Amino acid sequence: MSALTGLKVVELGQLIAGPFAAKTLADFGADVVKIETPKTGDPLRKWRLLKDGTSVWWQVQSRNKRSVALDLKDKAAQDIVRQLVKDADVLIENFRPGAMEGWGLGPDELLALNPRLIMLRISGYGQTGPYRDKPGFGVVAEAMSGLRHLTAEPGRVPVRVGVSIGDTLASLHGVIGILMALQERQTSGQGQVIDVALYEAVFNCMESLLPEYSAFGAVREAAGSALPGIAPSNAYRCQDEGYVLIAGNGDSIFKRLMHTMGRDDLGNDLALTDNAGRVKRVAEIDAAIGVWTAQRTVAQVLEALDQAAVPAGRIYTVADIAADPHYQARGMIQHVQMDDGTSLAVPGIIPKLSRTPGSHRRNAPTIGQDTDAVLNEIGLTPTQIQALKDKGIVA
Repeated sequence: MSALTGLKVVELGQLIAGPFAAKTLADFGADVVKIETPKTGDPLRKWRLLKDGTSVWWQVQSRNKRSVALDLKDKAAQDIVRQLVKDADVLIENFRPGAMEGWGLGPDELLALNPRLIMLRISGYGQTGPYRDKPGFGVVAEAMSGLRHLTAEPGRVPVRVGVSIGDTLASLHGVIGILMALQERQTSGQGQVIDVALYEAVFNCMESLLPEYSAFGAVREAAGSALPGIAPSNAYRCQDEGYVLIAGNGDSIFKRLMHTMGRDDLGNDLALTDNAGRVKRVAEIDAAIGVWTAQRTVAQVLEALDQAAVPAGRIYTVADIAADPHYQARGMIQHVQMDDGTSLAVPGIIPKLSRTPGSHRRNAPTIGQDTDAVLNEIGLTPTQIQALKDKGIVA
């Protein structure tokens, strides 16, 4: 039995934020019924690299889910959602605010049908406020939250994180909200609405950005690979043109790093015994480390720092990840068999629970693969289902 066995989830979202939250619940045993548009389905099915016409990303984002194809603009389809909600624990949606209400599926109506329902709503700017009706994607949220301002070399154009980090952070905040609401429901017996804004989820991870501005008027600027106010922590070029990341910012770690480098003059300098002192002389420290790494290959630097117990690492490509023995040992590279018999490597499941771990129970569904089964579960007969199909309401 998995941790969330018995939990019934209706997913109405598409692309990333809502579906990632539902995927996380599905990995741990929740029965996730994904509602998607007939014929075309979730747009993610066609994003990035396709295998046999379907994105391989889809195989990660929708594993362990069941697919029901409904045209939500049709009243009969909306009635089916209401039927599903009556017996559901959680509903997840990431449409623009007002869309669900326009379909007669807003929280007032759904909670009246099922007072125990927990409704996760993910949107760009939240369900309230002057920006609520603006379209918002994760990249815009990353900019509004202050993150994009920091992701650049000083004086150069800000760059994005190479993945949809804003959507994913919002998803994980949504999952946390669902689990907290489930816990509270055990006492009250009541469901509730969880309002997650993409920009707020990213902003929640911005550490000391706001209090530093409040207390000192300090506006943190882009610092490239360095971590402002923490020293030393940076990426350093090596003899073989690669880079190594070194985090020597712990007091005792700094001394070990300097000793390994043959710079006990810095390691024993009383002015550098704590982070505040090192920050004042970070340029000098970074230069010394850079001289040392420039005379060694990445492998040589890492070997020396491993022996000295100094946190360090090289920058991985996905090829490095796929070949790494630690990833393998931790079960983070899983191989699943596709419907055509081929094997596909996908990320493993986290977090790792000791008694009730998550699992890959079924591959991502085709569009409407489970329509008949799910509609039958809520009491529709084969004749009724076929009639809906004939009208194009379901598929």
